[in-house]
Amino acid sequence: MSVKRVARVGGLGTVAVLAALSMLVGCGSGEDEGEGADATPRPSGTTATPTSKPTGTATPPAVELPPLHGGFDYQIGGAYPPPSGVQIVSRDRSESPAPGFYNICYVNALQVQPGEEKQWPADLLLRDAQGELVVDGDWDEVLLDIRTPAKRKRIAARVDQWIDGCADKGFDAVEPDNYDSYTRSQNLLTADDATAFITLLSAHAHSRHLAIAQKNTVELAGLRARTGLDFAVAEECGEYDECGAYAKAFDDRVVVIEYTDSGLRKARSGFGDRLSIVRRDVMVSTPGDEDYVRKTR
Repeated sequence: MSVKRVARVGGLGTVAVLAALSMLVGCGSGEDEGEGADATPRPSGTTATPTSKPTGTATPPAVELPPLHGGFDYQIGGAYPPPSGVQIVSRDRSESPAPGFYNICYVNALQVQPGEEKQWPADLLLRDAQGELVVDGDWDEVLLDIRTPAKRKRIAARVDQWIDGCADKGFDAVEPDNYDSYTRSQNLLTADDATAFITLLSAHAHSRHLAIAQKNTVELAGLRARTGLDFAVAEECGEYDECGAYAKAFDDRVVVIEYTDSGLRKARSGFGDRLSIVRRDVMVSTPGDEDYVRKTR
């Protein structure tokens, strides 16, 4: 299964976020080359024109955004009938969307699923000065090498095929994971590399009439006008006091996943009437599994 990437390690404090934004805002991108019967039915969504337009192209089509403060369930560990009160569902790209709901398609966009390294050209895998693969140790995933425009385009072309699959299945939006992989790259990747790459994915998602989410990476939330990202999927923003930054950058169009009761309490205390918030277990398991947890209060 293409399932992973849930809890991240640590969060950035307010000082670090502001410092990162002050360095990045105004800089160039660096891109040199041009189901359940008892579930709540989906309401009419908001339609919006994407916030960025690639140079030299027609205005991208409007996309449908997730409903504000809609009930949310994070199902990237396996699909099941959405519980009562849910309007927004996120599922892995290998699954089908839930009929009648706003569906977000999870894609591992900047790292390689464990065991799939040979499915990628060797030169697109990030290596250190000794030629060793750079690995996200928490999830045993090799990072992709997005350091040059040419490599970004080649990697994006592969990820775009997955985005096409999401669109063809009828998803409403795409959630490209590991936007923050540059923070785990041994300083080989930069924030500019990440924003240049995600901008390519945004343009393609919009061309397929899909909204696109910023996944975590609060330090880059203020750059949404440049990157074309439409809403946010934020893990543990309550736990790490980051929900306000996402809410400000994305006009409250934020879905939140907390993995602790304390994080859920903190997220709800400040943003319970504004954002879409759910508490899940770290492995986002399915009902019937002994580790399954889903709470909204």
